[in-house]
Amino acid sequence: MAQYSFSRPVAGHRISRRTLLRGGTAAGVSLPALLSACGSGPGGDGRTITLGSNASDAIPRKAFARAFDAYEKKSGKTVRVNTVDHNSFQENINRYLQGSPDDVFMWFAGYRMQFFAKKGLLSDISDLWEGFDGFSGALKKQSTGEDGKQYLVPYYYYPWAVFHRKSVFQDRGYEVPRTFDAYRALARKMDKDGLVPFAFGDKDGWPAMGTFDYLDLRANGYDFHTALMRGEESWTSPRVKQVFDLWRGLMPYHQKGANGRTWQEAAQSLQRRKAGMAVLGLPHPGQQFSEAEREDLDFFPFPEIDPEYGQDAVEAPVDGFLMAGKARNTGGARDLLRSLATPEAEEVYVESDPTIVAVHDGADTGAYNVLQKKAVELVAGARQISQFMDRDTRPDFASTVMIRAIQEFIHNPDDIDGLLKDIERQKKDIFAA
Repeated sequence: MAQYSFSRPVAGHRISRRTLLRGGTAAGVSLPALLSACGSGPGGDGRTITLGSNASDAIPRKAFARAFDAYEKKSGKTVRVNTVDHNSFQENINRYLQGSPDDVFMWFAGYRMQFFAKKGLLSDISDLWEGFDGFSGALKKQSTGEDGKQYLVPYYYYPWAVFHRKSVFQDRGYEVPRTFDAYRALARKMDKDGLVPFAFGDKDGWPAMGTFDYLDLRANGYDFHTALMRGEESWTSPRVKQVFDLWRGLMPYHQKGANGRTWQEAAQSLQRRKAGMAVLGLPHPGQQFSEAEREDLDFFPFPEIDPEYGQDAVEAPVDGFLMAGKARNTGGARDLLRSLATPEAEEVYVESDPTIVAVHDGADTGAYNVLQKKAVELVAGARQISQFMDRDTRPDFASTVMIRAIQEFIHNPDDIDGLLKDIERQKKDIFAA
């Protein structure tokens, strides 16, 4: 069996996001200690591969355990999995990679991967890619650094959309909105009917980014959005102000107290029929619905704002595995990555987590549920694919500027001009570094 350890803050002593970003401590737990366990296992004996995991929620953790156990049985090697609370892992990835990282770790495709590759913190696996098949050209591009070399083994993806319960829409006669005007009208109707129109939780700092991304993609298009994420457009632009103006108009229909609510709690509001809709990724509500209820979960694409851009872009993050630049058991790491790039490895995972979609063309989709099949159709029909704000921009900009800025907007959505000036000022400092 894959060996697991689990590093997280001491129970009853939650470490705040601001403490994490400052590098402070809480309850006697030093920040580096949260991730140091990821590099503590044996790695040079050739048979034990250490793996840093951010899959701290129950369903993905179980699914990955099955995938790694299958690899152990096939290879005769041991995978020592060190699981860290998802947010702690994400907010401290930079110091983790510069310290004593695991041989292999879970991370994201696209710009956020490229950022660490450029800093020399990842191992080049281009030669492994020469033996890979079943990955599209788009996936290879998402796995490639600015230097043209490959660093990631993609494993699965999942789309973001507007989720709801079929039965709630059917019982109340709601129709799926295609345009933003119809979307607002539906929110007003739900409010009058005594439902919270939008389940909403941003305690972890990243969930609300998905709403911003879709508003920007629909109002300004994919090219502007990606340029904004890369620091090439101004946050004080009238186009960005329009995005926040549109969002402010929806705020009265969002669940109150979002900065104190986790995404799990928000998804549970949808599951309990207290809320009508939620802008989330497929695994988020999917993991809060029991298997018996999951057939009642449905989604629709985020509505059109500007007909020029329609619903062309879909937010569909790709997750995968990388080898750390400081990996000790490089041979074992490469062997594990080679195995994880097979359709069989993805199939083992998907059997236990029916809220994601395998990326390998050869993976068996015959057992996919209705939601998975609909997710495949949504992404296949997209003209552009974005990753997610905290993956499409610099990690330091996302964690130190945008998390705080969006939470401030949620708390007080009336000072948009001041907020955008502050974002732009900090953006210039960070992207100039």
